Amino acid sequence: MWLQRHDGERAVKVILGSDEKTALTDAVEADLRDRGHDVIPVGPPAGEQIGWAEVGHRVGRAVASGDADTGVLFCWTGTGASIAANKVPGARAALCGDAATAEGARRWNDANVLVMSLRLVSPTVAGEMLDAWFAAEPDPSEAHNVDALEQL
Repeated sequence: MWLQRHDGERAVKVILGSDEKTALTDAVEADLRDRGHDVIPVGPPAGEQIGWAEVGHRVGRAVASGDADTGVLFCWTGTGASIAANKVPGARAALCGDAATAEGARRWNDANVLVMSLRLVSPTVAGEMLDAWFAAEPDPSEAHNVDALEQL
């Protein structure tokens, strides 16, 4: 499974960013650590005071550069942070509200940053999205579409 850590597989670096530190960001950070992932917090979860545009861009840069294997990103609606992350070439941020959308984003779009709304997502739904995100593999038949993004 993509980025799934089980019994001796390499640790996955997950950059976790938000413009607010909330019960949801704390729950997701704990969930990621419980899965055995190395979590790199940015923004208020790391004690920094930065806005959604900067935190989104920082998460996108870390994933696109390979400093992190994947990203999990939040803002109030999720929209602004996803726009900021998608400004970075090589970042493919997907705003998701349920597990099926998170799975599809990985499978069909080879998304590498999972974005959630602080307003709408519960810790339970976030956990379901993380399950789907880490279990899904990109569909090789969609590679031409993902490659086309670089030409746009």
